[in-house]
Amino acid sequence: MKGKESLLSDKNLKLYKMENDALHILLADDDEDDRIFFKEALQEIKVRTVVTLVNDGHQLMNYLNQPGNHLPNVLFLDLNMPVKNGMDCLIEIRKNSRLKDLAIAIYSTSSSEENIEEAFVRGANIYIQKPDDFSALKSILEQVINLNWQYHTSGLRRENFLLNINTKKTDEVSKT
Repeated sequence: MKGKESLLSDKNLKLYKMENDALHILLADDDEDDRIFFKEALQEIKVRTVVTLVNDGHQLMNYLNQPGNHLPNVLFLDLNMPVKNGMDCLIEIRKNSRLKDLAIAIYSTSSSEENIEEAFVRGANIYIQKPDDFSALKSILEQVINLNWQYHTSGLRRENFLLNINTKKTDEVSKT
């Protein structure tokens, strides 16, 4: 590590250390308001994060396929995006040997059983319906960030795939 640190400028060294101490979150979502809402909620959680935002599936795949880009610890993937939708991205990611082990949280307004089932079958790790309430979003992001991803990436079962929010009590998050 010392060798690598000596090659970096002071500015890049600070960024390198910050990124290595922080959880890297990548959000692919075409809705600007949802991206802002998501980033603000993450800033209020007491976990150091570096957040990368992309606007569509094409930008997502370009980012992930760039050799120099840091792969995220967790990818939040919207299903309904222009250019290339989230399901197409999920399929492409799972076919790529470099990307196939990424932790992927589908993050969608859809509560369609068909979408949930397809995301599960295609290899997503968890499915989250986008909440309308800011405190519910904070709660669910905190829950997802604190998941034991090793458990969620091996031996995944349908029962622990869908993450639900109890909207009456936004501080409670339960898995079904």
